[in-house]
Amino acid sequence: MSKTKTKATLTRKDFVSDQDVRWCPGCGDYSILAQTQKVFPDLGIPKEKFVFISGIGCSSRFPYYMNSYGFHTIHGRAPAIASGVKLANRDLSVWVITGDGDALSIGGNHFIHLLRRNLDINIVLFNNEIYGLTKGQYSPTSELGKVTKSTPFGSLDRPFNPPALALGASASFVARSVDVFGKHLQQMIRRSYEHEGTSFLEVYQNCLIFNDESFKSLTDKETRGDHALFLEHEEPMVFGNEGDRGIRLDGFTPQVVTLGKDFSKDDLVVHDESDKNLAVILARFTHDDRFPQPIGVFYESREPTYEDLLENQINKARETLGEGDLEQLIRGSDTWEVE
Repeated sequence: MSKTKTKATLTRKDFVSDQDVRWCPGCGDYSILAQTQKVFPDLGIPKEKFVFISGIGCSSRFPYYMNSYGFHTIHGRAPAIASGVKLANRDLSVWVITGDGDALSIGGNHFIHLLRRNLDINIVLFNNEIYGLTKGQYSPTSELGKVTKSTPFGSLDRPFNPPALALGASASFVARSVDVFGKHLQQMIRRSYEHEGTSFLEVYQNCLIFNDESFKSLTDKETRGDHALFLEHEEPMVFGNEGDRGIRLDGFTPQVVTLGKDFSKDDLVVHDESDKNLAVILARFTHDDRFPQPIGVFYESREPTYEDLLENQINKARETLGEGDLEQLIRGSDTWEVE
């Protein structure tokens, strides 16, 4: 699909459906929905070109609340259905809305295969590190030792690291934002749309009922500076409430350093969104208290999409073999009998 803008005068209201929103009051999902509805009018394509496809979970009610085409499907299978929609109509902007349980547990296999195929589909993963819809069991991204009703003595599973998983599955776009970072989240949604290929956007989302304040260190203004590393392409990696710390590399080993007497910004690693090795290093900061949490675009590369490769393959087959005859194929001689 061409990402060229066309004239389409739309406002946020055009993407607000007539459905009552049934998330818990104060849920982070409201912010993600609001930022999406703010960004989409500016993308410049008719709203009937957007399709939202979801699996099961709190986040998966999203398609009801967008005034566009949508499909609330089955648990973990949204990527498969989205792939079919995209291949049937390349002009559509297809979005998969999923959660940490839906994408990384029940739908884990579908998730990684969509990433490696690189269809031009956008995945937005609402990561609240808990199963909210089913009343608070630990999820694939819950921290080790998480105490829930299903793990009263603490979970024994090491958590998935979504950006690392996506990079390992050959994702061509990997980014992260936070539900309450309104402007930043809008930027990441726009970048996801503009990317040609499968985009993966992880959004830290607060579940105030079953996992409240799990991202407090990032969202609290007093602590955010020391715990969030905002990634800017071609800019040195600086963080800290006073902007007085940064990330440098000793070989392939990242280090947190204090700027001043011994180190300056010139000693810090400069972010490069095209550097996959650097993206992998940044992804490993997840769940590591020694480092701030990267926020922004980890990695982006331009690679052929699955639909482009498929179209080229079909065209070459036609050039070599002709248009083909389905009826002849079905009733041809290459058959056998089972006795």
